[in-house]
Amino acid sequence: MSLEATRRRLTEKQADTVDRLTRAALEVLSREGFAGLTVRMVAAAAGVGTATAYTYFSSKEHLVAEVFWRRLASTPPPADDESGSTARTVAVLRQIAMLVADEPALAGAVTSALLGTDPDVAHLRMRVGTEIRKRLVTALGEDADPDIVESLELLYAGALVRAGMGYASYAEIADRLEQAALRILRD
Repeated sequence: MSLEATRRRLTEKQADTVDRLTRAALEVLSREGFAGLTVRMVAAAAGVGTATAYTYFSSKEHLVAEVFWRRLASTPPPADDESGSTARTVAVLRQIAMLVADEPALAGAVTSALLGTDPDVAHLRMRVGTEIRKRLVTALGEDADPDIVESLELLYAGALVRAGMGYASYAEIADRLEQAALRILRD
């Protein structure tokens, strides 16, 4: 799946370079952690010049946020079966919580990156939030109560920050997120 970059429209060759950079970021991140990751290292691992990498990514936070955005955007929402809106909504929240659960280095990096002040990260944060809101509203149904949607957004954001800070594993957070969402949805 080819995704449009966050900073500019890309030719096929440029899109390939961005794909190589995002894949290399995962490799470097797994070896070095977020603190040790640099755009220079990622560029070297991707086989491109540092200046080229900075053409596409303004910072390591931007690069990691892009990796997360691509993961979210390429993951289809849970199947819309015949279950009720509560079950569909809980499935959406669980899926979001588990997107990076098996990759602790990426999970921590995403938390740090998305909290950054880089304008390119702010743009991605907005895209991520919009996509998650869309999935929640779809799961809840067309007549979704905006206050419920906002409560669920606050819930998942807080839960993912807690997981990213190491208070619990992502699997544990997904379970707690489900329990809390059920309380909101039953009221």
